[in-house]
Amino acid sequence: MVKNNIFAIGVMSGTSLDGIDLVYVHFNEDKYADFKIIHAETIAYSKEWKQLLQNAIFSDETELQKLDRTYGKYLGNIINHFISNYKILKVDFIASHGHTILHQPEKGITLQIGAGNEIAKITKQKVVCDFRTQDVKLGGQGAPLVPIGDELLFSEYDFCLNLGGFSNISYHTEGVRIAFDICPVNIVLNFYVQKLNLEFDASGKIASEGKINTALLETLNLVAFYQKVPPKSLGLEWVQKEIFPLIDRLETDIPSILRTFVEHIAMQIGGVIYKNNAVLSTGGGVFNTFLMNRIEYHAKNSMKLPTQELIDFKEALVFAFLGYLKIKHQVNCLKSVTGARKNHSSGVIFYP
Repeated sequence: MVKNNIFAIGVMSGTSLDGIDLVYVHFNEDKYADFKIIHAETIAYSKEWKQLLQNAIFSDETELQKLDRTYGKYLGNIINHFISNYKILKVDFIASHGHTILHQPEKGITLQIGAGNEIAKITKQKVVCDFRTQDVKLGGQGAPLVPIGDELLFSEYDFCLNLGGFSNISYHTEGVRIAFDICPVNIVLNFYVQKLNLEFDASGKIASEGKINTALLETLNLVAFYQKVPPKSLGLEWVQKEIFPLIDRLETDIPSILRTFVEHIAMQIGGVIYKNNAVLSTGGGVFNTFLMNRIEYHAKNSMKLPTQELIDFKEALVFAFLGYLKIKHQVNCLKSVTGARKNHSSGVIFYP
């Protein structure tokens, strides 16, 4: 790595299964906030891969080990195509989040598939991955991990809000960075809209035409997770156990489910953000205009959006940054965020 100039590829796959986000980014070691996203692309999952990843939670250990290797090879080939397609000549390292299959930190379990050794072998590059396991071993939630990026790359904002499969928030208070998962977002909205044979609810149009089910909304807002004090994080299995059965018991009309859940999301987020603050909003959920309007209403805040590139690729960018911090043996996990016993440098490095 040439001093001061770092060139990296960040790779992210979120719980909403939109696809694989890849960024080629430049970092300035003298001033982290002077980063530049040079190339960025999302590779949509095929129907087969989407199904494999959705059903992986039901796999046994042997099947998961096989999927870990297969998915790692798949990522390696996609990264190679990205490098070739954009004629990228200099790569100091690749940082890959992998895809989360299990996240139960209270049981000491977190699993992101996408074997780093397979990626390193195929791309012939240094690879940093498996960012969550060490934090869970240290008694932390293993999530969220993006706040170190919020702290060092986006310090001009009072709040950093991500609206993906889940919503999470990060902010600085009393000298420390605090962050936590707020509630599910696209992981629930997309699940129900797909019953109408649509991938997602464009601009929240279907939700806007539904009616709020008051009993469902009140029951959702009373879910125990929301009363917990941070650090706290959410996973797909929690949604399957706590949220889907609750919704299915109280409402069957899809537009009304979407309308009610949008209000639930907006109320939960509105309860966290202080009014009249600078909020950086990113993630696929920001394109849901109806949802954003409801968040603005409950948060009493204008939700100004950054560039589309940053909305789409902030998490991939930050995982590239986490990889850089790991390689430099610098802290990339904050105990104030995850609840781990100490600040630490998380991730595993694989060499070609």
